[in-house]
Amino acid sequence: MTGNSQLGQREREILTAVIDQYISTGEPVGSRTLARLISEGLSPATIRNVMADLADGGFLEQPHTSAGRVPTAQAFRYYVQHLGQPRQLPSSDQDLIRASLGQSSDAEDFLERSSHLLSQLSHCVGVAISATAANELLEHIHFSRLAENKILAVVVARGGIVSDRVLRVSRDMRQDDLDVSARYINENFRGWTLAAARAELQRRIEQERSEYARLMRSLEQLCRDGALADSPRETAVFVEGASNLVAGARDADRLRSILATLEARESLAELLNAYLSTDGPEVRVVIGLENAGVHLRNFVLIGAPARAGQELRGGLAVLGGVRIDYEHMIPAVQYIARLFDELAQREN
Repeated sequence: MTGNSQLGQREREILTAVIDQYISTGEPVGSRTLARLISEGLSPATIRNVMADLADGGFLEQPHTSAGRVPTAQAFRYYVQHLGQPRQLPSSDQDLIRASLGQSSDAEDFLERSSHLLSQLSHCVGVAISATAANELLEHIHFSRLAENKILAVVVARGGIVSDRVLRVSRDMRQDDLDVSARYINENFRGWTLAAARAELQRRIEQERSEYARLMRSLEQLCRDGALADSPRETAVFVEGASNLVAGARDADRLRSILATLEARESLAELLNAYLSTDGPEVRVVIGLENAGVHLRNFVLIGAPARAGQELRGGLAVLGGVRIDYEHMIPAVQYIARLFDELAQREN
C-alpha cells in the first residue's frame, strides 16, 4: 500500500464507507455489508482483499470477537483530512445558534452558553474557556478615593470583564490626582495587556519623572500598590454534557477516569490552550488525546479559538468519541467561533 495521502480511489471509497457505517452503527463492518453499500457493485471477495490491504496499512483493525473491521485513529485522521470543505451548516442550526448566543451579555456569557449548545448539537461534551488574565487587554481603569490611604481601582478588560481591588497606599492621594492618573493610563494604554502596560509605565516613570513629577509620582504609587496587577481571577471553564458519556460507557474504570478529567477544570483549560491559538487553523480536529491521559486515546477534540480579530478571548470545543458526526460538528464549531468574532468586534 502507498502512503497515507496516496490511497487509490477504490481504497478511499471502501475506507470512507467503513467509517461512515461505523459512525452510524458503532459495530464492526463486514465485506457483505459494504457490498450492499458501495455503488460500484464490488464482490465481497474483492472488498475483503481491499480491507486486508487497509488493515496492513494501519487503517483498519479487527476486534477479536468479530469478523468485521473497525477504523483506527489513523483512519479517522485520514478521513478528516480528506473531507474537503466543510459542508454548509443547515439553516435551522444557524438560526438555533444565533438565537442562543446572539443576546449574550459579554464574552464569558457567550462561552458559557456555547458549551451548553455544543453539547446539545453533538450529544457529546461541550467545553469553553475564557482567556487567561495574562491575555486580557485593558479597556479602561477608574480610581476612587474611599478613605485616607485607601483607593478603589476598577479595571475593565476587553469583553466586559471587570475586576476591582482596594489599594492601601502609603501616601494619601486626592481624587483629582487619581482622575488624572486614570486618564493618562486610559489614553496611553487602552488595548495593552496589563503586563505590557506595567512595564511601559515603569519605563516612562523613570524617563519622564522630572517633566511630570506630580503625575509620575501618583502613577508610581498606584502601580507599585497593584493598580495594574494581573487579576487573580481564574480562567473560567465551562463544561456541559458529561452525562452524554455515560450511555455509551462499557468500562466503569475508564468512565471514572474520563469524568475525573472533565472535573479537573485546570487540565481542561490546558488541553484547549495546547491545541487552540490565534495563529492556528480556524478549526482544529485532534483525534486521539493520549497526552491528556491514556483513557482519552480514543477521544476526539473539534475546537476553535474564540477571538476578536487577532485578540484571543478563549476557546470552545466538542469532546467526544471517534464516532462523532464530523461533517456536522466541524462547521458548527466554525460557525460559533465566527459568530463570537462578529459579536466581539461589534462591541469594541
